[in-house]
Amino acid sequence: MTALFTLLFNSLETGSIYALAALGIVLIFRTSKTTNFAQGTIGTFNAYIAAFIFLNNGYSIWVVALIALVTAFLTGIIIDTIIIRPASKVSPISKQIITLGIIMVLIGVMPFLFGLNALQLPRFFDASNSFKISGATLYYNTIFVIVLSVSLMGIMFWFINHTKWGLATRVTASDETTSRLMGVPTKRVTMISWATAAMFGTLAALFVAPRVSVYSNMLITVQISAFFAGTLGGFSTFFGPVIGAYIIAFSQNFTQFYISDVWGTVIVYTLILIFLYFKPYGLFGKKPTKKV
Repeated sequence: MTALFTLLFNSLETGSIYALAALGIVLIFRTSKTTNFAQGTIGTFNAYIAAFIFLNNGYSIWVVALIALVTAFLTGIIIDTIIIRPASKVSPISKQIITLGIIMVLIGVMPFLFGLNALQLPRFFDASNSFKISGATLYYNTIFVIVLSVSLMGIMFWFINHTKWGLATRVTASDETTSRLMGVPTKRVTMISWATAAMFGTLAALFVAPRVSVYSNMLITVQISAFFAGTLGGFSTFFGPVIGAYIIAFSQNFTQFYISDVWGTVIVYTLILIFLYFKPYGLFGKKPTKKV
C-alpha cells in the first residue's frame, strides 16, 4: 500500500505537469493551426527569468513565480504579434518551422542573458512539509502541484464552455475564416491563446525546475510526453490531451516500478504507437470531414 500510494500521487503530479504542457500545445494547435514545438523552450525561458531574479534579488519563490507568469503572458503576446501573425498566410509546415526557429532564438538568447550555468529554484513548499498516509510520505509540494494544476485546467475548461470568450475560442478553433467573417475577434483569440499557453508551459517549468535545475533542455521530456498525450487523447479536442497526459504519467510510473526502470517509458510509447495504428485520431479525436 505504501508503494501504491506513492506511485499514485507521483503519477498525479507528473500527469499534471504533462497536462499543463499538453493543454498549451492544443490551445495553439486549435486556434493558430500549427504545432508549437517551442512550448517547452518558452516555458524554460520564463523559468530562467524566475531563477535569475530569485538568485540575484532574494525574492521568495512565490513572488518570482508570479513575475515569471507575467513575463510568460507577455512572451506569448509578443511571439503571436511579431512572429506568428505576419506568417498567417504560410502553410502549416512553414509555421511549424517558424516555431523551431523560436527554439533556436531562445536557446541562443538564454546563455547571453542568464549565463552558461544551470540555475536553481526551490520547491514552493520545503521537503520537510509532509504528512503520511498508509505509510507513504506525501509532500505538500506534490499536493500543491496537483491541486493547482487540476484547478487551473478545470477553470480553463469551464471558461471555454460557458463564456462568450470561450465560445469565440471554440469557433475560431473550428473555422477561423468563417469566424472572422461573423465578427469574431480571431486575432485577439489567437493572441490570448499564445499567452495562456506560454503561462501553462512556464508553470510546468516551475514545477520541474526544483528536480532538475533550470537549463535550456530541462523540459525536453515533458514536451515529448505532452505531444504524445495530445496524439493519444486527440488534438481535435481540448480535454483529450489532458486525459492522455494522465494516462501516460500513470503508465510510465507503474511500468517503471513494476516492470523495468530502464524500459518502462519505451514500453509505454511503443504501446501508444500500436494503439494509434488502429485509432490514428486518438481516444477522443474525430476524423476531419470536408463540407462542400
